[in-house]
Amino acid sequence: MTRAIWAALLGHWRRNPLQLITLLAGLALGTALWSGVQAINAEARASYAAAAATLGEGQFASLAPSQGGSIAQSTYIALRRAGWLVSPVIEGRLRHGAQTVRIVGIEPLSAPSGIIPMPNGVAPDPLPFMSGAGQVFGRAEALAALPDTVTAQRVAVPEIAPNTVLTDIGLAQRLLNRAGEVDRLLVASDQPLTRRSLAEVAPGLSEVAPQAEADMARLTDSFHLNLTAFGLLSFAVGLFIVHGAIGLAFEQRRAMVRTLRALGVPLTRLIGLMAAELALLAIVAGALGVALGYAVAAALLPDVAASLRGLYGAEVSGSLSLRPAWWLSGLAIALGGTALAGGGALISLARMPLLASVQPQARARARRDPWLAALAVALLLLAGSLALWGHGLRAGFVMLGALLLGGALALPPLLGQFLRLAQSRAQGPVAQWFWADSRAQLPGLSLALMALLLAMAANVGVSTMVSSFRLTFTAFLDQRLAAELYVTAATPEHARAIEALGPPVRAVLPLMSVETEISGQPATLHGLHDDATYRDNWQFLRAVPQVWRAFAQGEGVLINEQLYRRAGLGLGDAIPIAPGLRLPVLGIYGDYGNPVGQVSLSEPLFRAAFPDVAPRRFGLRVPPDQLPSVRRHLVEERGIAPDAMIDQSGLKALSLTVFERTFAVTAALNVLTLAVAGFAMLMSLLTLAAMRLPQLAPVWALGLTRRSLAGLDLLRALVLAALTGVLALPLGLALAWALLAVVNVEAFGWRLPMYLFPADYARLTLLSLGAAGLAALWPAWQLSRMAPARLLGVFRNER
Repeated sequence: MTRAIWAALLGHWRRNPLQLITLLAGLALGTALWSGVQAINAEARASYAAAAATLGEGQFASLAPSQGGSIAQSTYIALRRAGWLVSPVIEGRLRHGAQTVRIVGIEPLSAPSGIIPMPNGVAPDPLPFMSGAGQVFGRAEALAALPDTVTAQRVAVPEIAPNTVLTDIGLAQRLLNRAGEVDRLLVASDQPLTRRSLAEVAPGLSEVAPQAEADMARLTDSFHLNLTAFGLLSFAVGLFIVHGAIGLAFEQRRAMVRTLRALGVPLTRLIGLMAAELALLAIVAGALGVALGYAVAAALLPDVAASLRGLYGAEVSGSLSLRPAWWLSGLAIALGGTALAGGGALISLARMPLLASVQPQARARARRDPWLAALAVALLLLAGSLALWGHGLRAGFVMLGALLLGGALALPPLLGQFLRLAQSRAQGPVAQWFWADSRAQLPGLSLALMALLLAMAANVGVSTMVSSFRLTFTAFLDQRLAAELYVTAATPEHARAIEALGPPVRAVLPLMSVETEISGQPATLHGLHDDATYRDNWQFLRAVPQVWRAFAQGEGVLINEQLYRRAGLGLGDAIPIAPGLRLPVLGIYGDYGNPVGQVSLSEPLFRAAFPDVAPRRFGLRVPPDQLPSVRRHLVEERGIAPDAMIDQSGLKALSLTVFERTFAVTAALNVLTLAVAGFAMLMSLLTLAAMRLPQLAPVWALGLTRRSLAGLDLLRALVLAALTGVLALPLGLALAWALLAVVNVEAFGWRLPMYLFPADYARLTLLSLGAAGLAALWPAWQLSRMAPARLLGVFRNER
């Protein structure tokens, strides 16, 4: 009996191959976008873990300067003599052309075991590591990016963090031009009881607890959560296709199910075999989707790696590995999505009476419209409530989900009301039939139109967010990068030479900073030189009267919006700057693109609080016509390397390049989502084309030509797509507001102003109409070429 049931079930797909293609393609496309995003996220997190393992951050505490800067090598020697088991580490970046490689120097004799992750756990031989030309360890792509001047033996170790090479500390100091200094000291887990206290030997150092590899993952969590949300949205759009295909297949199988049950097939066995059939299709489509997702992830991963490096300083491998976590999640979500899409049909089958009618349940669908409208209103109210009273990033994404799902569920009732109104006002029999037929086809097209609505709303919302960010960020760069030339000093002598520059250099602005913690939040302290550059260009969100006068006199500090929001600070609140120094907040400024808090204080205050921090980077105010001569003077007279200088336009171009690459993935996902929605509409129209013959044949018999009917079908698709676009615009703008005012604040700590871009919305509407027109073109062409005998055959069938 089971074999006969299988033959009957599979026979449906043989007779309707288009439905099978629709189901498999919809599920495969949705799974591809989801698994591609998960592959990118998994690769990034694996890179974070590799970085922590490479540098020992997740295992060992370290000693670092309390006030920033570097550690003198003599301090390390004093600590060793005082009984401390510590090992020095120096880090820096070595530029070679357009590539930059992170250099990490260690001392192998004192370094904790396992700090260099070698294959099979085999420790490297310290003798070639330290003697002669030395050795450098790293991934093949990182070793290839080193300049030819590095003559050390290059050893490929795939387990080391991306874009990072490890070498002996002496070689690293020579490569980085930092002789006699280190950045931090790793502290061994077991320390002698007889060691002298840290305050006695090195009072300027403090002990930092080991940081788990999850620290970078937490910092970048908002970025990955955004990608996951877009992947889930794309999967939801694909799921609309699957739901429609499964619903149509079950609708067409009602006669077969009635016959099988009348022949004695147990209901439970029939339902079980149909569920197994869906599971088999889900596994096939899921496997195809995972393979496509690998291709999508491989294409997008370089842009993601550049984004994470530019935004957070996180190194992510540019190559993709086949990790079980993401491909198993792709198969799991394919199975879960199929169960969700087909569960309703299976429940309906279980409740169907034995002699139920085999006609499509259009009336039942119509009766569901009020329930859909009620559920849509409830979801939109939930989204509004979370926007007003919700807290946290996940609450923000729940709000986005409720907003999009509520808007999608509201679409069929709203379109139905519009079509009913158009029908009541139509003049002439053809126009009345057109609107009535459109209402009749709406249930079959509603899922595809909901997918199109979601795709268009996502495009409107995300493009508004990105374009608003681009305008704000460009203006921000114009304000903050006011100096014409930025120079990095390789040595203290170079720094003093830069500070001593005179005309035509109008002002030398030292850029000094230390890392600290304010109100439990990681933050950077900056020292600002008293100059008109800052007074003329910086814009405040909130500030006390005469803010720059008070700031120059050392009466307080300025903080960025991120610290203001995360730490709950306001104007006048005192914050700790250094031991014994607390200053009130004088102003709050926008700081777009910065993931951490920032505090700015006047240069005299900074130098007094952190006397050991010497500036190495400077901004030079130079008349534009004198810029070439100043660059030439710095190279020829002061010995500054040409690659240590970058002009304002170059720095802005670099920042904007990072910005564009940051949102390249989002733009690609938007285009893919819109493409999936267009495919959903094509499949819906194709599957409905054969079912509509009983409605089209009488109209054709009354005198309308096949070409006219095809034109009306094409017009119907364009009208429904246009109406969907009209409704998608306010939904997309609501989504943009939610992203800018709620999600962005929770994720990054700043709120962006919202701008409108009518030209972009018009282009998107035309693109959506084009996608709908292309989707309807093939079914319309088939109708225009349909043989009259097929239309006449409708009157011979039992209907």
